[in-house]
Amino acid sequence: MPTPYDIPDVLDRREGPHGEVVLRRHGDRLEIIANGCFLMDTSDGRSERRLVDAALEALAGRDHPDVLIGGLGVGFSLAHAAADPRWGGITVVEREHAIVEWHRDGPLAALSARALSDPRTKIVEADLVAHVNETSDTYDALCLDIDNGPDWTVTDGNGSLYRETGLASCARVLKPGGVLAVWSAQPSPEFEETLRNAGFQRVRTEEIPVARGVPDVVHLAISPG
Repeated sequence: MPTPYDIPDVLDRREGPHGEVVLRRHGDRLEIIANGCFLMDTSDGRSERRLVDAALEALAGRDHPDVLIGGLGVGFSLAHAAADPRWGGITVVEREHAIVEWHRDGPLAALSARALSDPRTKIVEADLVAHVNETSDTYDALCLDIDNGPDWTVTDGNGSLYRETGLASCARVLKPGGVLAVWSAQPSPEFEETLRNAGFQRVRTEEIPVARGVPDVVHLAISPG
């Protein structure tokens, strides 16, 4: 296990359209850093997996629902969804080409190779905010994990996703009774209120204990209509 004095090894560093993205190895874990902001690592993953499971449970037995996973990250959510035969189509939207490459033939391939080869899986290289605004596709579930939470975005442009206009776009691509699940490093009562104001129903927040620090949370809501 790494100690506080371990210096992470930088495995790759890229400049992309949204700034710098870095893959590091720190002891036995891999870490993704975007513009100097820690995003996630491979040390745990229980809350990323719970994001997917909570969405499926909220769909109440819908037959082979289609899911959009916003953010490939280190691949925990994708791998978990692909390991579950109850899901139908699995679309992953990731804006950083470097992260996709790290999964296809780089250090993260060991976590996601089986999921990427699953015929249900489709990778869309796009900005998630633009995708939900522009796509004509619809989904039974949106599982979003592109920031550290509604109140702690990686880039300023992501903030619109958590306001009423962005949530209206999420509702548009959700099938009737579909579920929106949003990962966050901390609860956001303000976001819950915005969900209700946007017409979402059965809004709730679920805490997930993690190995280190305060619990992560998943915000859950059912689409209007």
